[in-house]
Amino acid sequence: MSQPNLSDDRLIVALDVPNALAGLTLAGQLGDAVSFYKIGLGMLTGGGLALANELKEEHGKRIFLDMKLFDIGATVEAAVRGLAQFDLDFLTVHGDPHVVRAAAQGKGDMKILAVTILTSLDRADLDDGLIQPGDIPDLVATRAARALEAGADGVIASPQEAALIRALPEAAGKLIVTPGVRPAGAALGDQKRVMTPGEAIAAGADHIVVGRPIHGATDPAAAARAVLAELG
Repeated sequence: MSQPNLSDDRLIVALDVPNALAGLTLAGQLGDAVSFYKIGLGMLTGGGLALANELKEEHGKRIFLDMKLFDIGATVEAAVRGLAQFDLDFLTVHGDPHVVRAAAQGKGDMKILAVTILTSLDRADLDDGLIQPGDIPDLVATRAARALEAGADGVIASPQEAALIRALPEAAGKLIVTPGVRPAGAALGDQKRVMTPGEAIAAGADHIVVGRPIHGATDPAAAARAVLAELG
């Protein structure tokens, strides 16, 4: 039977581990320190949906499924409708308006979060992908506004763009979830647009996503508590 969450759900821990067994082990190490978990595409073939169900139903955790869906509208709607059966909390799709509109049709009670521009990308990466010219913050804000207009419940964005998005009229009452968060002194890894946990919340984020600084720590629970302490 699930138990009520008592911890601060502003922290979402990314279960970027090889399989569901490793995910359950990490969740066991974190215990009551963490109430919200992200399960990404890399975990999908390693039992990710089964892990999501067990953490939700047996341990009372909130679940963010980070699939970044992108396809024609009918396919996105069908996929989202199927995932809604699992009683998940958040699901990501790409922020293109046609994708967001389709996802909104199938979401049920699940929150749809639109991906703006991945936090691992910089302007050179966008140029390689033939993305239109412009500063990343401006492009992120424009994509966020269009996705929210199309029916997204919130957006995924770098903490460096959180304040810009929070200031948008379209963002009133909407969620901002920020990966690219690193505790003070942590290595950046492959993230290029980062802030500390406290900075991200102060900039307007509702939730932060932290992975390696927690799951790679000698004591993951202590690392999670240290991140929570930075949130204020």
